[in-house]
Order: sequence, then C-alpha cells, then structure tokens
Amino acid sequence: MSIEVLDPGLLTTVQDLGRAGYERHGIPPAGAADPYALRLGNLLLGNDEGEAGLEVTLLGPTLRFEEDCWIAITGADLGARVNGVEAPVWETVPVGAGDRLSFGTPKKGVRAYLTVAGGVDVSRVLSSRSTYLRAKLGGLDGRALKAGDRVGIRAASARHRRLPAEFVPAYGSAPLRVILGPQEGRFTREGIHTFLSSTYQVRPDSDRMGVRLQGPRIDHVGEADIISEPVCTGAIQVPASGQPIVLLVDRQTTGGYAKIGAVISADLPRLGQAMPGDRLTFAACSLEEAHGLLREREAGVSELKRIIEAGGLDCRRTLQVSTSAHTYTVEITTAAAKRVCVRVDGTAYDVTVEAQNAWAPPDSGEEG
Repeated sequence: MSIEVLDPGLLTTVQDLGRAGYERHGIPPAGAADPYALRLGNLLLGNDEGEAGLEVTLLGPTLRFEEDCWIAITGADLGARVNGVEAPVWETVPVGAGDRLSFGTPKKGVRAYLTVAGGVDVSRVLSSRSTYLRAKLGGLDGRALKAGDRVGIRAASARHRRLPAEFVPAYGSAPLRVILGPQEGRFTREGIHTFLSSTYQVRPDSDRMGVRLQGPRIDHVGEADIISEPVCTGAIQVPASGQPIVLLVDRQTTGGYAKIGAVISADLPRLGQAMPGDRLTFAACSLEEAHGLLREREAGVSELKRIIEAGGLDCRRTLQVSTSAHTYTVEITTAAAKRVCVRVDGTAYDVTVEAQNAWAPPDSGEEG
C-alpha cells in the first residue's frame, strides 16, 4: 500500500516526533517542526501520536492514493484539495484509490502535516522515521520526496472526526515566550531590552535548522563567541552581527555563539510555523511559568485522548424524516470514500455513493 508522488512540492519530508538520545553522537532530533500538529493528526485517526506523517512546506505536493485510506491534514492551512474539492483541516477525511491530494494557495502558517490511519511505513533509522536532510538520514532515503516516489503506508480503519475549535492552535502574532539565559550576562542591559522590546522579521534563508531574524541589533558585552557547548531546540543564539537565530529541530548539537535565551516548549509549535516575512516578538517568562504552560498543554492532549476514546469527536448527522405514515430517525456516518452507513430507526444499511456533487453547507439547519 502506498502513496504516489506526482509532484513533490517545495519541500515534503517524512517526519515523526524525532530521534531522542543521539545528540552525544552529533545527531540532532529532527522530527516535526510543529509536533503538536502531527500529534493531533495522529490522535484524530486513532494512531499512536508519534506515528510518522508527511511534513509539507508552504507549496504542497500532488499525491495519488493507491489504496482506500483515511487521512488528516493539520498544522498550516495550505489550501489542500482532494480531487479539486477543498479538503478540511483538523478533520479526518476518507480518500479512495486513485484520489488525488493537491495544495493551492497557502492561507496560514508554513508547515502542514499529512497523517494516514495506520501510519507512514518507512524504515526506522536510529529509532525514528524522521528525515534529517543534512546527513541524508531516515525518511525516504534521507531526502525530500521527489516525483515518482511511492511512500508506503499501513492503511487502517478510522472514523470521521473533527477537532473542536478550542484545541486548534492559533498561529498568530502573540509574543514567543522565552527563558533568558544561559549567557544572559554576555549581553548589555540595553541589548536585552532591545531583544524583548523589538520586532524581528523572519529572513528568507530560514530553514528547519534555524529561524534567522533581522531587526534591531542586540549588543554583547565583549565577544559574541563562547566555548562551544550543547544547544537545544528553541535556543536563541546571537552572533557578532547582533541578529538572533532561533534554533529548530535540525539544529546542530553544539554551538559557540552566546545564547540570550530559549523559546519555551509550549511555544515551539508556533515557532515551527514562522515563515519568511513574518514578524516575531519575544517576552520573558519564568521557568515556573514555562512548566505550568507545558503541563496545561499536555493536560489538554490527555483530555482530547479521553474524548476520542469515548467517541465524543465522532461525526454523525441525525435527521428526522417524515412521511404521511411515519417519522423516521436517520443517522448517517461516513464509513470510507464513497461509502456511508445509514441507520434508519436502528436498522443499519451500507450505502455506496455512485456520484457526488461538491459539498456545500445547507442554507438553513439540517433541513438543507
């Protein structure tokens, strides 16, 4: 079972939640730049939250599905379409053999995630399926997808689910919260004030290794260089130019520039959605606040899992259909592409849809 790549788009790679435990060997974690989006796509489909998916960057690919399966598109809204019809984001969607997924004009964010019920089936390398491009490691031969590739999938059954609005992240302009340090003392008081009070623009040469910023200069006390030491995702290095670089998931494992701070874990998904031209601001945050925000997010994920397991996100349409003799209770659920289950007064019928017009919302309530 596989997905055929007709057009690879700008940059499409296989990513999971990264490979942990190898940084002492110089291997960064890689993985999804917006891990929250990948996790929720997997949970909606009934997968383990760490299953691999496709990370789609800005200009998306054109893909053809060779088998019936369920998918979810989360993260950035890049104008996804199935067979030319707009596809919803943060919702599971059934696709059939021969269906095509394409992407149009990006609407919000820079990275979307395509997850498949059952997961993407590529070999694990050092405990992960994630692609680390610089070392040609993991994913599909350690590279971005190209035309003609076939990406293996383990197709599994799923249900039609839609993520509640309160769980959908806002990729807005709120300040990224940072913990100052560990080299806070290597910057002047004015330099720290500049960093926390200024707006920085994301440069075009930003990538999965780091978000390079342009804005007011941050002044050092003495030299910008330090003895190389370990760095983490979200660390904010400031080289001699005074222009900050925020490290992402493909970062190096050690660095020799003074670090003014680090973006907190709860805000890293928003950092992963920053695109060239975006304007970023930063706000200081205490370690206790950062821990609290991370606990709050993870509590939300745990609650979402509970709701999914209880069937609380399953999409069903219930109608009352009346004839002169009787009123019927009709429940419709999506079973697969072109197949629905219709339950009439408790009796279930499997229905195959031979043809279907593009979906449009009803004019007024369920009567539409």
